[in-house]
Amino acid sequence: MKEVKEKEHSLFWVYPNYKPEWCDSVIEEFNLHPAIAQVLISRGFSTFEEIYSYLYAKLPNLHSPDLFVQMDRAVERVEQALQNNENILIYGDNDVDGITGTTLLVEFLQQIGGNAYFFIPYRTSSNPSVITDALDYAIEKKCTLFITVDCGITAAKEIEEVVKRDIDVIISDHHEPTDKIPHCVATLNPKLVNSRYPNRELTGVGVAFKLAHAITNKLVSEGKISSTAIDLKRYLDLVALGTIADMGALVGENRILVRYGLRQFAKTKRIGLLKLLEICEVKNTTISTADIASKIAPRLNSLGRIADPIKGVELMLIHNSDEATVLAQELDDNNTQRQQIERRDSDDVEAYIKANPQILENKAIVLHSDKWHPGIIPIIAARLSKQYNRPTLIIAVNGGIGKGSIRTIPEFPLLKPLHENADLLMNFGGHDFAAGLIISEENILKFKKSFIQKANMALKNEDILPKMHLDARVHFEDLTFEFLDSMQLLEPHGTGNSPPIFYADVTQTWPPKIVGKTHLKLYLEQNGRMLEGIGFGLADHRSRLTKKNLKLQIAFTPHINVFLNKSSIQLLIKDIKVK
Repeated sequence: MKEVKEKEHSLFWVYPNYKPEWCDSVIEEFNLHPAIAQVLISRGFSTFEEIYSYLYAKLPNLHSPDLFVQMDRAVERVEQALQNNENILIYGDNDVDGITGTTLLVEFLQQIGGNAYFFIPYRTSSNPSVITDALDYAIEKKCTLFITVDCGITAAKEIEEVVKRDIDVIISDHHEPTDKIPHCVATLNPKLVNSRYPNRELTGVGVAFKLAHAITNKLVSEGKISSTAIDLKRYLDLVALGTIADMGALVGENRILVRYGLRQFAKTKRIGLLKLLEICEVKNTTISTADIASKIAPRLNSLGRIADPIKGVELMLIHNSDEATVLAQELDDNNTQRQQIERRDSDDVEAYIKANPQILENKAIVLHSDKWHPGIIPIIAARLSKQYNRPTLIIAVNGGIGKGSIRTIPEFPLLKPLHENADLLMNFGGHDFAAGLIISEENILKFKKSFIQKANMALKNEDILPKMHLDARVHFEDLTFEFLDSMQLLEPHGTGNSPPIFYADVTQTWPPKIVGKTHLKLYLEQNGRMLEGIGFGLADHRSRLTKKNLKLQIAFTPHINVFLNKSSIQLLIKDIKVK
């Protein structure tokens, strides 16, 4: 068992599970620094094969798209549409995953000679419809094939309406299915009960990429296109963008797709994407997962939250530089507006919790109001869930209908309580750690009571204590530029593959400084070596750290800080214990 110790401030530190003999074997086999080897062991790797795959997997190691149980049917129907010159509608969800997956399929189908249109819904709590909102558009454009991206698996009733109009439907989605699977030509989803696809964590854009891959394979094998006509690598920037934005776990196949997708950014010809990067002040040659998650994804996501998400696809497909500049600027303006709305509603939520502290006596938070914007509730739910370490549901009510967004902790998966309360909901979807729902206002209190009851019964007190998992102990003498270079083997970082957190016993040589109001700069020493630490948002720790030569244990991630063209090793401090 891992040793768990309480910290006097707010976090529980979970120390690594040391296995010295296995660690020695890993060091010898892969020629790794002991601390890097320990990170792999702390992350649960138990065979050389797993470690090799994690460190060195390449594009040829991707799973075959034919492992999707109905991929052959989907490919056959698309091929028929190409042969008969049919119009195809790509219908995507209104988040970054849906936008990138839609862009990918539209661009791909057009490149192989297909007639592809696209539709992204501008969905609000007063207009929660899925798929049927595009039916008129599909009929207007005489589309006879309808392909969903990142949605559709829970929309059996709506898809029935589309099929009634003699339009065939292919579902490509990655959300958990409900009991009734929609009746259509083919359903591509790695989470289907009978799925034999090895990667359950594939995102919506990932499934779209697999469909494009399978179509390419078929057309090449039949001699209808040459093997050099389509370069699937050109779509990997979209796959990386959608996967990171949708918090797809960066393990296994997703990790390969994102690793190569980040490289593809350096070669991308998408004018709209390049203009967006320019506005975000991100270089396409050095882009990171953090850049995508914190700068690019929020701007694209702001469309689905407060504006028209169809502009996201338009930006990705645009060929005119001037138009791209205008559209990218519009996204940036939308994002600024979204931030203002988010700040307003976040302040309102926090004030309510402060005025009603009894809310935190339960092991789940459920809040609803008609004052909050339905587009930003996922952001608030995610923040509160992380801040208070418990399942959190935020519902924005408009016109008697509530649109809810739920985020949770690993100890409380969401789908079971949602299924058990399905009779109170108009619709719901998502997966075990992030879900959405539509509910009639009159059912909110009943649902709230049931959801909180289930959380209170399922969760123990220690489950809702925020925890920090440490990967390995390191000494300051180990922290060289060469060591940081070897840490790149563990990238790309993101959901399911966070940057390693190390710990060390150190002496604080003099009291820390507060910088930028909320951050803490620390001056740390171990065995004669001095290093600087920066603790973002940790200024409230300063009162405990006013003495010189204080003995501390620090949890941190090292990185290279460049200031005035000079590089130095700096510690990103995650937490501090006074010894």
